[in-house]
Amino acid sequence: MWNEDLKAQFQSLAPGRPDGELSRRDFVRTALGVGFAAAAGPVIAQTVVQTSVDGLLAGEVRIESGGQKIPVYRAQPKGKTDLPVVLVVSEIFGVHEYIADVARRFAHQGYLALAPDLFVRQGDPMAYGSIAEVMSKVISKVPDVQVMQDLDACRNWALANGGKAGHVGITGFCWGGRMVWLYCAHAPVQAGVAWYGRLVGTPSDLAPKNPVDIVKELKAPVLGLYGGKDQGITQESVEQMRKALADGSAAAKASEIVVYPDAGHGFHADYRPSYNAKDAQDGWNRALAWLRQHQVVAVAAADEPPQDGMCQTERGFPQTFPVDKLLSG
Repeated sequence: MWNEDLKAQFQSLAPGRPDGELSRRDFVRTALGVGFAAAAGPVIAQTVVQTSVDGLLAGEVRIESGGQKIPVYRAQPKGKTDLPVVLVVSEIFGVHEYIADVARRFAHQGYLALAPDLFVRQGDPMAYGSIAEVMSKVISKVPDVQVMQDLDACRNWALANGGKAGHVGITGFCWGGRMVWLYCAHAPVQAGVAWYGRLVGTPSDLAPKNPVDIVKELKAPVLGLYGGKDQGITQESVEQMRKALADGSAAAKASEIVVYPDAGHGFHADYRPSYNAKDAQDGWNRALAWLRQHQVVAVAAADEPPQDGMCQTERGFPQTFPVDKLLSG
């Protein structure tokens, strides 16, 4: 049974659609980070950004957490060590092609990026054809404490495998945006970037606290990026969070929330109709600057992968996502 928070998140992801309306598509995962989640809806091939793996070590690794092997998409510059680390937390759709691509974008900036499958114990979001199914059959069963444990395991693995202690950040989208706030209160990371993550909600056994409840516990400053037209995350809740941050810890006071008036939920998701290229690019630039400002810095300069879907072939990126690959992905 959904609670009101999950219903609000559904409205953000699928505004105006009745529960379960979306049918299953032919985008089926064959490996972590491949293909697109059927439940995410129609894929807009013209705006999908595909980032090259050239010069990267990229693919799936397995990291043990609480007796469970967690599949994790890892991307980093080849032959480099002592790298700053960024944990990439997915939307409710899991680690599909978009999240893997975001990890590769960070790797081209000089980061060791890890995007863990945080739903592996509860199910595979890629197996369901509607947002309603994903949320009721998978997301509603994932406890926050499990997510914190798995992210801890990824952070520890990164520091033992080429990552640089004291230079760890975290970013996340939608469901993952909420986890960024929580993790920055839980773990010794240097900074977080939360993309349209839920801020307030009703406590439950699996989710006892929300970001607004942990501002006094924040250990690292968070940049929150939100859409002014988000139907699930209201501007009232954003203002409530701003006020709470002002009365929070030093890290809370150093946090910042940016609202893009013309953007809705999922404005960075370049594969979805919600994508807003202008605001996505600005958010990406702010995210990189935020990580640098708070010492989660890349050790080597790199070309920044474009965010607008028109990628330069001389950088190793096709101008548009190849539709034949999309359909076979």
